[in-house]
Amino acid sequence: MSTNEEYQPINCDDYDNLELACQRHWVLSLTLRNGDTVTGVARDMISRKHVEYLVIDNAGTSNELRLDHIASFTHPELGTVVVSV
Repeated sequence: MSTNEEYQPINCDDYDNLELACQRHWVLSLTLRNGDTVTGVARDMISRKHVEYLVIDNAGTSNELRLDHIASFTHPELGTVVVSV
């Protein structure tokens, strides 16, 4: 997925669930819209140039994932959440 495409904000409930995951440092399993999967500790939500990102840590490496590139995420407290844009 190109990072040059126009950002599409995600549903507020989905955003709130990701914020909760960051506050509690939950390990999330994420599926991206391109089919890739990522697992890591949710650390922070950031905004840069009107694009929002989830910061996750995976094996000591910090990654920023555009929220509109996340198709779904899973955690035992939340179940599987399908992200709506």
